[in-house]
Amino acid sequence: MTSPYRRTRLKVCCIASVEEARCAVALGADALGLVGHMPSGPGTIDDHTIARVARAVPPGISRFLLTSETRPDAVVDHARRTHVDTVQLVDDQVTPDVYAALRQHCPALRIVQVIHVIDDDSLDKAISLADHVDALLLDSGNPTAAVPELGGTGRRHDWSVSRSIVRASPVPVFLAGGIRPDNVAEAIRTVQPFGIDLCTRVRTDGRLHESKLKALIDNMNKTC
Repeated sequence: MTSPYRRTRLKVCCIASVEEARCAVALGADALGLVGHMPSGPGTIDDHTIARVARAVPPGISRFLLTSETRPDAVVDHARRTHVDTVQLVDDQVTPDVYAALRQHCPALRIVQVIHVIDDDSLDKAISLADHVDALLLDSGNPTAAVPELGGTGRRHDWSVSRSIVRASPVPVFLAGGIRPDNVAEAIRTVQPFGIDLCTRVRTDGRLHESKLKALIDNMNKTC
């Protein structure tokens, strides 16, 4: 399969500070993920820090707010107070009124819906939601677990399902979950996503590791 995209975009998630944002952008990130309150997982920061980092990001770099909110009013409020340009809905159980509220109250905001790829049913879920959003993001969480996993697991899911979603989706698709410097090229060749999204595998002791991120980007560039 030949990718319809000129190059694979890179979203670096779990950005915790202005310094990390600048490092990721300098190395070539196209988008940054800023993680709000979550029931589990790494990289969460308070909304004041999210807003401060978002304001420091240069033009042309997308600023994603990862929100676990599921009520329409709460999602809208979270996006407004953090000054981002994209909202990433990490719970794939949200109802359609969330999308409607965002379109009504934040019309300039892009909406990205996470799909937690668990089995073949994930394809049906992805396609049913794609018309409501600007992009999908395929991850390896489990929102129905006793302690919901909404991202940042570092686990790889079944990329054959992700490939099927990419082929069927009418909107761009990001791939996340267990992507490392040594398997990023395989991920791109296998799934052909619009973009790669990562967090844990380019960090050491919770901090963004410049050498790991550079190695991953170098390996991404070899697939171009």
